[in-house]
Amino acid sequence: MITDLWYKNAVIYCLSVGTFMDANGDGVGDFAGLERRLDYIQGLGATAIWLMPFQPSPKKDGGYDISDYYGVDPAYGSLGDFVAFTHAAKQRGLRVLIDLVVNHTSDQHPWFQAARSDPNSPYRDWYVWSDKRPSSADEGMVFPGVQDTTWTYDAKAQAWYFHRFFNFQPDLNTANPAVLAEILKIMGFWIQLGVSGFRMDAVPFVIAEKGADVGGKPREQFDMLRDFREFLQWRQGDAIILAEANILPNQDFDYFGDDADRMHMMFNFQVNQATFYALAGHDARPLVKAIGKTKPRPLSCQWGIFLRNHDELDLGRLTEAQRQAVFAEFGPEKRMQLYDRGIRRRFAPMLAGDPRRIRLAYSLMFTLPGTPVLRYGDEIGMGDDLALKERDCARTPMQWTGERQGGFSQADTTVLPVIDHGPYGYAHVNVADQRHEQDSLLNWMQSIIRQRKETPEIGWGDVVPVPTGKNSVLALRYEWRGNAVLCVHNLAAEPVEIALESGSPDREHDVLVDVLTGARSDIREDGTHCVFLEGYGYHWFRVGGLDALLKRRPA
Repeated sequence: MITDLWYKNAVIYCLSVGTFMDANGDGVGDFAGLERRLDYIQGLGATAIWLMPFQPSPKKDGGYDISDYYGVDPAYGSLGDFVAFTHAAKQRGLRVLIDLVVNHTSDQHPWFQAARSDPNSPYRDWYVWSDKRPSSADEGMVFPGVQDTTWTYDAKAQAWYFHRFFNFQPDLNTANPAVLAEILKIMGFWIQLGVSGFRMDAVPFVIAEKGADVGGKPREQFDMLRDFREFLQWRQGDAIILAEANILPNQDFDYFGDDADRMHMMFNFQVNQATFYALAGHDARPLVKAIGKTKPRPLSCQWGIFLRNHDELDLGRLTEAQRQAVFAEFGPEKRMQLYDRGIRRRFAPMLAGDPRRIRLAYSLMFTLPGTPVLRYGDEIGMGDDLALKERDCARTPMQWTGERQGGFSQADTTVLPVIDHGPYGYAHVNVADQRHEQDSLLNWMQSIIRQRKETPEIGWGDVVPVPTGKNSVLALRYEWRGNAVLCVHNLAAEPVEIALESGSPDREHDVLVDVLTGARSDIREDGTHCVFLEGYGYHWFRVGGLDALLKRRPA
């Protein structure tokens, strides 16, 4: 059993080693550069770092095509550099999560090369083969419009192999006990080198039955999740798995487990997509509905809450009309859209750089039920480069200064071009300048992160939407250990005044104090509070005033 639930009130910062900081001047970020920037991440207020794949890879899919699970890509450093990094992170109180990409390997992985070369190889059954092209070969593509099939013929193997993703990413046969044992071995290896857990990629596909007779829709083997969990708890009691599982709410407990014995955390894609639909329509009701559909999580489990990640903004759970509404508001041009279901832009340009709306959205994210996950560069409002292919447009290097290459590298050519033109170029958007601007997005983000960590009710408590009488206003109440907070957000550009109840049973001490500004609201004779919100305004109220913290019940 896990005894340290550190992830319940954490703030996770996601980054790619190759685009964060280049220490040796070759144009590619590395672990030495990342180690130099740990003080920045700590100062921002993050408590954990999630690293995108850094293992050796042909890099045809951003490193998600791994050719060696037990190494570090030489461009990023060595295993020694990785251990030095995890040690330095631990000294600063920062935990490290790494991507666990075990649904598939690169087609250059020695396992696959052995499997295709010899039908009697012990690795042959590590992958999924068919002697003829399956009838389901045109079903279940992850990248529609770019990916043509899920089965490809290999001339050397004289057979078809299954790949849920691109054809250079053959799926592992995770039903094979030898493959499952290898996955556990991989987890144990990186735990030994100092990581605190994993963000497991494409979990529904990892645990799905695979084969020519299965068809396009995955059928999950949920007991596999318990195997991962039990191994991790045995090796390191406080290590976690954060699952990437874009599923419907009725499957939540299939992944968490009725007894909280499967995944520790899951990204809440349902709430994420509803958030963008609500922001696009200036209407909180879709978000209230999505929160209502989200089942209460087991006590030791947690949601991962995010706005944008390293992939496209996936809108596949919305209806066609809802998706088109989000496209029209945040990605109206075809070049901004991807895979017929998503938007490939960074967050700030999606909102046209509007500082009020950006801060509203992040305030909202930090007050949704779960643990916030922030992507590198979003804390300064970085932009995108739509000239780059597919998802690379939103994966450009971190912009540290207004100097050459944004302070990312001394090289003339970088792994991806640093944005050097337009309103989001490094001359206008960078860490150094925003540090000295009192009202910058960076300084605001540091402040809001600090407040989020001081408001554990959001991470631990159950959420209750509170009626506001206005469609544009979302009010969420959390209670934990006898304390309550009430977070209110106006999604519209127009100011609004609302009347709402705090939910406090103690009318004598029914006062609301905004922990962000100190503003106070006293109860009226009718039992409600009158709250004014500017356009795109927000309040984080502590119910009962700041002295209520003195009454918090012990664990």
